[in-house]
Amino acid sequence: MATLDRINALLARRSLQQQGGGEAKVAKQHESGKKTARERMAMLFDSESFVELDAFVETRSTEFDMQRKKTDGDGVITGYGTVNGRLAYASSQDFTVIGGSLGEMHARKITKAMDMSMKMGAPFISINDSGGARIEEGLDALAGFGDIFYLNTLASGVIPQISVILGPCAGGAVYSPAITDFVFMVDKTSHMFITGPQVIKAVTGEDVTFDNLGGAYAHNAVSGVAHFESPSEEDCFAQIKLLLGFLPDNNLDDPELADETDDANRMCPELNAAIPDDPNKPYDMTSIIGSVVDHGVFLQVHSQFARSILVGFAHIGGKSVGIVANQPNVSAGVLDVDSSDKAARFVRFCDSFNIPLVTFTDVPGYLPGLKQEHSGIIRHGAKLLYAFSEATVPKINVILRKAYGGAYIAMNSKHLGADLVLAWPTAEIAVMGPDGAANIIFKKEIGESADPVATRQQKIEEYRDKFSNPFVAAARGYVDDVIEPAVTRIRLANALEMLSGKRETRPAKKHGNIPL
Repeated sequence: MATLDRINALLARRSLQQQGGGEAKVAKQHESGKKTARERMAMLFDSESFVELDAFVETRSTEFDMQRKKTDGDGVITGYGTVNGRLAYASSQDFTVIGGSLGEMHARKITKAMDMSMKMGAPFISINDSGGARIEEGLDALAGFGDIFYLNTLASGVIPQISVILGPCAGGAVYSPAITDFVFMVDKTSHMFITGPQVIKAVTGEDVTFDNLGGAYAHNAVSGVAHFESPSEEDCFAQIKLLLGFLPDNNLDDPELADETDDANRMCPELNAAIPDDPNKPYDMTSIIGSVVDHGVFLQVHSQFARSILVGFAHIGGKSVGIVANQPNVSAGVLDVDSSDKAARFVRFCDSFNIPLVTFTDVPGYLPGLKQEHSGIIRHGAKLLYAFSEATVPKINVILRKAYGGAYIAMNSKHLGADLVLAWPTAEIAVMGPDGAANIIFKKEIGESADPVATRQQKIEEYRDKFSNPFVAAARGYVDDVIEPAVTRIRLANALEMLSGKRETRPAKKHGNIPL
């Protein structure tokens, strides 16, 4: 065959690859509200930057007539390119080719790209849209899943790993996203579950829809498996790009500085009136955060899950920070089983990737109750204590109002290694709230009083004046400074600059044993 003929044959084969599983299957994919694997890569990467790898890989299986089903690429597209000018690697399962099912060579393409992303120190984005393990390939398909899980684990804390669920992700396939750092889902088209509705119906008798079982809302708001929910694939990829802008490429790099057009020395006078005079009245913590961070941009993570605590990313003075904050608008900002898990995992991610932590504290305590105790609030609550203690990145805490008991300790207190603790004049730092403390300390006096109600109120005020203010903690060095709320942004930007060269080590060990 002449050279020109060979080139034409190559071009024809390339053209065929672009068609995926063929026009009919591509049309069906579009009809179901989904993009194709190649369209998704085009949305993720900068224009003309994507370079495909292993385009000619195909299955080696000969069982169950697989040789007649084999196609170039084996149902997954892998490669690299730039996202907002920065190198990244990705895989995108092609549902139009054998249902995007995972077989031996399909998995090998993914792990090869993951290997390269670790060597190059670049983020890896896994786009999932698959019918699951390729049954025709039997144990080889299961081995492929195991290889992916293993590399997910090795890459954890080395490079950012993002999973994007844009179709079905079922059975063993769900454990790769579960290991990665962030999971994105799209309303109505994304589904994750170990066993589907039919199996559940057969085993337990429960009737459940795909959406109720493992849809985007279910995993964002109920299970906490997913971190972001989008109304469309376009919005999903826009969110991914926004997230990557806060992250470094790997654990040896620092996050890039953002533009500093928002003056780091900007006063926030609105914060002086942000805390209600009534200590039991709720307020929205997101408004506090919005005032302090650059341009008011706060990317919430897990925004629908465990809503009594907020976690997410922002910039302060151009520096990327991870924010953990109690939300008084939801259950008074208490810590419970889910909020402790949510915050602890976020803290550990930030510490893995050199992202300073800023905490806004207004916490009345851990949520009491039989359900919480039996659900393991002791074990789960300890995760947050462990995470903050373990973290060596710069740690700054701002106490706005309540900081009671063990929850005060858990929220990045000086006792867990916070580098700087600031308090507003409205801060109440104590073993417990004045109401409860007065009932215990002055129980006898209140009981013997001619006017128990008035006496109790008097003792509550007495306790509040004596202990529920920031100056007692400041006198002992547990609070570094009591500040006017309006200067919070200025002090945080200054502290982040001061702490930028922080170096702290922990005792040598293989790894700790976090109370999982």
